[in-house]
Amino acid sequence: MMVKMLNSMKKDIVTLKKEQSEIKNDITQIKNTLEGIHNRLGEAEDQISELEDRIENITQSENQKEEKQLKQKQKQEDKNKKRELRDNMKHNNIRIASVPEEAEREKVIKNLFEEIMAENFPNLVKENVTQVQEAQRTPYKKNLNRPMPRHIIIKMPKIKERILKAAREEKPFTNKPDT
Repeated sequence: MMVKMLNSMKKDIVTLKKEQSEIKNDITQIKNTLEGIHNRLGEAEDQISELEDRIENITQSENQKEEKQLKQKQKQEDKNKKRELRDNMKHNNIRIASVPEEAEREKVIKNLFEEIMAENFPNLVKENVTQVQEAQRTPYKKNLNRPMPRHIIIKMPKIKERILKAAREEKPFTNKPDT
């Protein structure tokens, strides 16, 4: 009986050792699986981090593009406003060509214009509608390679249309410089 018990205990010990060995193998497999999961988790975190960086770069790039487009749009709007303002300012301008620049030295441009108006449109001069706001030669600097005299730009408040209408009805302009 004792021998039987010993044999039974030996068998139980062998069985326990087998089960212990199987449990150790299972634990090793679980460890390996956990390490694999841990490694894959680390790789996933790295990929997520890279994707977040790429998203951030794309977002910044898009923001920069939007800002650039907005600046270009604003610049174009500013150009259009500037052009419109310049056109409105020039709306009442009269350009006089072929007036010798020597005549200007003797008289102020405004006076020269008033003389031209008196010679060509005495009716308008009598009505006192030749209100010159500003007068200047254009371009600002004289081009020595260009033999023609620079044009005179006369800025007038509101009478440009009346002068042009009178010019169409009358004879061609004349300018008799004092020589």
